[in-house]
Amino acid sequence: MDYSVTAYSSKELLNDNIGFYSGTPALDLFPRNKWNKIAGQAFREAPISAFGYDFPQGRPELTNTLVNYLKKTRGINCHSDQIIITTGAKQGLSLIAKCLLKSENEAWIEDPSNDNVRKIFSYHTNHIVPIAVDNKGIRPELFPADSSPTLIFITPSHQFPLGGILPIQRRLEIIRYASRTGCYVVEDDYDSEFRYSGLPISSLHELDNQRVIYIGTFSKTMFPSLRLGYIVLPDSLIKQCRELKRLGDHHTNSLNQLSLMRFIESGEMERHVAHMKKIYQKRHDALISCLNAYFLGKIKIIGENAGMHVVAEFLEVDFTIELIHKIKEAGVDIISVEEHSIKKGLHKNQIILGYAHLCEKDIEKGLFILKNVLTST
Repeated sequence: MDYSVTAYSSKELLNDNIGFYSGTPALDLFPRNKWNKIAGQAFREAPISAFGYDFPQGRPELTNTLVNYLKKTRGINCHSDQIIITTGAKQGLSLIAKCLLKSENEAWIEDPSNDNVRKIFSYHTNHIVPIAVDNKGIRPELFPADSSPTLIFITPSHQFPLGGILPIQRRLEIIRYASRTGCYVVEDDYDSEFRYSGLPISSLHELDNQRVIYIGTFSKTMFPSLRLGYIVLPDSLIKQCRELKRLGDHHTNSLNQLSLMRFIESGEMERHVAHMKKIYQKRHDALISCLNAYFLGKIKIIGENAGMHVVAEFLEVDFTIELIHKIKEAGVDIISVEEHSIKKGLHKNQIILGYAHLCEKDIEKGLFILKNVLTST
């Protein structure tokens, strides 16, 4: 497709906004019929216990399935008691924060990082310490020498939002640091399934399953309203986290858990992820081609070849609140990296461009609108 020649009429540009949201899957391509068939069977054959107040840590059918699934897909060796099924990754983060953090404790987090993480941890501690990242992820050499954290939050397989993949030297350094100080490392593995070149990226959890807390979600591989995620805990935190889960909502939807277990066991999960990986790669390639065609020499593309978004760094543009609003009025929704930064002013020229949920035509159209706004500003 030649992205440099398309022209749009005024009527076309007045349609609903095109949102380059990160982390949103292609919901229209989820295999509903297959899921409905599996979910119906799960409902009909569910044990009576699944209709009552159920296991706070999750149905054993699903946790046992996840033991094998995680070993196959992420190289994680764990036992089912270490897994707690959550209502999404945010609940997992909240459970960890309740379990580990008090007001005087320090939580070190990547900067920039998902702003929801900072907000969740801030409810439990007054000491959030930002650690800068580069194009490879968090920088252990910047760890403060005069203090020690209770936990360190990282996204080593695909740093959010800048996309760095943490090299083995830094991973080992972080594990050694955690072992020496007694802190925990919280590994958010939010979209590692989607990698478009090179070998699959290993989890940090492989290096130390008693210092690393692993967080996963099915919101990206399945659909967000399923509300299913999980955490893999060190043995020392199992009892406390189970009790906190029980007190919070008692249990996550049991019938959805049984349906997901069957979806994985049947092989449909693996087939769905493989299919979506091909779709997302096409959309990823379309986005990169279009960016290069419209903004060649004016941008740097960061964090490509993995995940569901890239970051575009514009060499001569600051994405102020006013400019983002102007782009929105023109028909495109974008989020700046600055919104996810603790230390402000370092990422004003960078925007996050999520593409997984957008067809190639919408990607092209959205970037065409963005180009027009920036040209006229």
